[in-house]
Amino acid sequence: MGVLITEQDFFDLAWSYFVKAKNNGVWHSETFFDPQGHTERGIKIETVVNGFNRAAKKAEAELGISTKLIMCLLKHLPVPNGMETLKSATGFYKQGLIHGLGLDSSELPFPPKLFTECYSYAAENFGDDVGLTAHAGEEGGPDYITQTLDLLKATRIDHGVNSYKDDAVMERLAREKIMLTLCPLSNVKLQVVEDVAELPVMKWLEVGVPFSINSDDPAYFGGYILDNYVVMHTRFGFDLDTWGKIAKFGVDGSWISNDRKKEINGKIDEVVSHYKKLIE
Repeated sequence: MGVLITEQDFFDLAWSYFVKAKNNGVWHSETFFDPQGHTERGIKIETVVNGFNRAAKKAEAELGISTKLIMCLLKHLPVPNGMETLKSATGFYKQGLIHGLGLDSSELPFPPKLFTECYSYAAENFGDDVGLTAHAGEEGGPDYITQTLDLLKATRIDHGVNSYKDDAVMERLAREKIMLTLCPLSNVKLQVVEDVAELPVMKWLEVGVPFSINSDDPAYFGGYILDNYVVMHTRFGFDLDTWGKIAKFGVDGSWISNDRKKEINGKIDEVVSHYKKLIE
């Protein structure tokens, strides 16, 4: 991170990602960033957010990618540090420059309940349209997912791999349509599973748990979004209808407008229909 200093540095980083994402076929990107990793180095949060936001606007205008920025708190840092970060970012949320709040870094031994105050602050001060999510059930058990839903009031769960260990949690995710943001190659790198084939996606599909396929930190974990789609197909060999369903899970669980969801889902239907005709 030491080379990220100026607003232009953060713009260049984000723009490079968006160009790569466009080439991978991305239509919409909800991009996580960790301001504490930079403010702890003496970089102002304004420098980070303004650089990323400029790149996001350029991506929308020139690449046709809709974007949302999701600010995350780092679990391994003290909660008061997280509260300070939230307060420093309040203006950005109210201006619509940041659209969601997440929670990442080491899950253990930092249970979601530690951050209840932080999420309550966000819910009370950032507006009703700000999305709430958190990493849960990657290293931690299904109880971390329950804490995240009940105490943090999240409407989405990042990773959530260990949800399969509790039938009641699985049923709740399906019933409430809580999307899990699966990151296959990251899960292997972090030794959540030894191989992508071990991920419980078939159980999720059977029960009706919605999940999307994501890249996590793509440069760091060695896999951008298309790499993750490809490895999932090599392991599970989903048919076209299942791929269409998974792609729509991601759209429906995103925080874009209903009009944009309708547009992208329509394109997914077109692609599925096109390839069905080719193989008939």
